[in-house]
Amino acid sequence: MNAVPAEAKQTYFEDVEVGFELPRLRRGPLTTMHLVRWSAATEGWRRIHYDQKFAIEKQKLPGPLVSGEFKNQLIWQLLKDWAGLEGWVWKTACQFRAMDVVGTSLDVWAKIKRKVPSEGYGLVELEFGTTNTEGRESTQGSALVALPYRGGTAVPYPFVPPAVDPWAKTAS
Repeated sequence: MNAVPAEAKQTYFEDVEVGFELPRLRRGPLTTMHLVRWSAATEGWRRIHYDQKFAIEKQKLPGPLVSGEFKNQLIWQLLKDWAGLEGWVWKTACQFRAMDVVGTSLDVWAKIKRKVPSEGYGLVELEFGTTNTEGRESTQGSALVALPYRGGTAVPYPFVPPAVDPWAKTAS
């Protein structure tokens, strides 16, 4: 039995270009049950994420909020699925800029910002975000993803970062 899905596709460094937009990932409409299950899985029992009465009456929120960690997981899902089995999502940085409540759907998007060749694999910097049903972007950020070279080996596991980090601050 093959453990790799037949539809699994590997993305290679040479096959992507700056400006390329990844296929969007859509989830929703998100229900209280989605948020309760996420809270149980992560042991994140903040009542604002699943208790409507508490969120509205006590916290004066518009309703139960979709947790930032849930949105972050959707971003990682999009990036990892795109990187394929031989790629590696190295790191992300994001900001949660607006609240999303039960009933909304989220579209996760990402766009290639730059490519950095490295020894053994290539690094791809992407900008990403989540957009809700109302068209408001509620999460924004960027990511570094390591992709294998076509004809090369898979990105090593455990991941070995390159000697020079493209996000490292340089002394001026």
